Amino acid sequence: MTKTSYDYVIVGGGSAGSVLANRLSDGGQSSVLVLEAGRSDYPWDLFIQMPAALTFPSGNPLYDWRYESDPEPHMDGRRVAHARGKVLGGSSSINGMIFQRGNPLDYERWGADPGMETWDFAHCLPYFNRMENALAADPDDELRGHDGPLVLERGPATNPLFQAFFAAAQEAGYPLTDDVNGYRQEGFAAFDRNVHKGQRLSASRAYLRPNFGRDNLTVLTRALATKINFTGNVATGVTYRRNGKTHQVNAGEVILAGGAINTPQLLQLSGVGDAAHLNSLGINSVANLPGVGQNLQDHLEVYIQHACTQPVSMQPALDVWRMPWIGMQWLLGRKGPAATNHFEGGGFVRSNEDVAYPNLMFHFLPVAVRYDGQKADAKHGYQVHIGPMYSDARGTLKITSTDPTVHPSMVFNYLSTDQDRREWVEAVRVARDILGQSAMGPFNGGELSPGRSVQTDAEILDWVARDAETALHPSCTAKMGPESDPMAVVNPLDMTVHGTKGLRVVDASAMPYVTNGNIYAPVMMLAEKAADLIAGKTPLAPQHAEFYRHGVSPLERTGDAAPAARG
Repeated sequence: MTKTSYDYVIVGGGSAGSVLANRLSDGGQSSVLVLEAGRSDYPWDLFIQMPAALTFPSGNPLYDWRYESDPEPHMDGRRVAHARGKVLGGSSSINGMIFQRGNPLDYERWGADPGMETWDFAHCLPYFNRMENALAADPDDELRGHDGPLVLERGPATNPLFQAFFAAAQEAGYPLTDDVNGYRQEGFAAFDRNVHKGQRLSASRAYLRPNFGRDNLTVLTRALATKINFTGNVATGVTYRRNGKTHQVNAGEVILAGGAINTPQLLQLSGVGDAAHLNSLGINSVANLPGVGQNLQDHLEVYIQHACTQPVSMQPALDVWRMPWIGMQWLLGRKGPAATNHFEGGGFVRSNEDVAYPNLMFHFLPVAVRYDGQKADAKHGYQVHIGPMYSDARGTLKITSTDPTVHPSMVFNYLSTDQDRREWVEAVRVARDILGQSAMGPFNGGELSPGRSVQTDAEILDWVARDAETALHPSCTAKMGPESDPMAVVNPLDMTVHGTKGLRVVDASAMPYVTNGNIYAPVMMLAEKAADLIAGKTPLAPQHAEFYRHGVSPLERTGDAAPAARG
């Protein structure tokens, strides 16, 4: 039977929530309740345990909240679908399983903002290391973790198409690197993945499920938090719905870990946000924080697809008649095409000399298929995913109803700035340059998408507006920053929400800037560090390790200099 009072109530059993539940319940001193609105991540559910099945949960209402943007003003007014995990483990249970920390200079940028000094790379690195068990990294590498709960396997990238792609990148003038999560992110390499022994290793499987037996940890699924309860400005608990009934639970502290969409939505529903907007909906203001729902950031991406002239791609694995055999291989031995996410390699490059560190990310796949499973019309094919990594476009998120089941209004403003448009043209041209090198020649059967008709800058931007999809990295909607910053929501020293007591935010919404790469790893790091701050533990000592910075000689590198800030 569920108790009516806990030391900590965590709203959201996704990536950050799994970390927090583990760390805050460790030692048995504090009682912890996790409220997860989605279903359980059942061990027998092939769609979320089998790596190659990642296309099935996306868009499926059993696994996906199926958010979508409002009509995007710079993308022909079309709505962009945003898959978010509706299951224990959150989006880590349905994502592409790519583990990328981002560039060290991302965190130098965080730490360069006023009040954010404890979030520079030196302060974040020990938490990355604490959570990792990077199997492919050198055991003596101080930049990588070796005994954490997140077991990271390096993509084998042995398909000849990967080797040709890496060779083509070098022909185009870009380096290889040993580890994009290590000393040098810039370059091309095999990727670390949240795949272990042929199975998805979600945040739930790594952090939460191993501790289900703790007496002081309670996890409720299908429990939708509808409101944070306040006495004055003090958060005292949470109202939630489960099994058709409304419940209330008291909390010593309420911790929001619902992600960059749900967290600002719940804050606004509970009276924390722009007071004028909330009053217009009949919601009494608890804390007037205009930054709630502002600063919305994301990564947009396109697929550049080619036909393959040799029968070496994974395209045949998409044939429906082959799937029973492929599934049987996985069930019996966690082997075969179903045991990989296929995102086994790629890279990071700078598209122009104005940027201090890579602003483009490549994912290469030895198959031509969209994220929703729609395959290209070719017997064999391959593709790259490409897009700018730190666009200066900013969006907004606002509730339009007091009903918590109504999705909020979201406008990301993709392609809305000169920088964004410039880098999109550069991104497509860099990708085409690499794919057009002689190393890809033996396999190159011609570009399928966007095709030869798309050549000029205007044609490229028009294609991006029509065809691009989100890379599924919404973030920054309740950003960390000092109370003197009128748009800051979260205190970077303890993760409390400004103007309130007993309320904290720990998820992607607290990021001030989106990082260069997939955001799962940064969110996990943020949660690891936040767990120490919440528990009152002394944070891990900063680790000043050298890392690569373009154009700076080894003698000049100190590992603690910030790049010029970008908008």
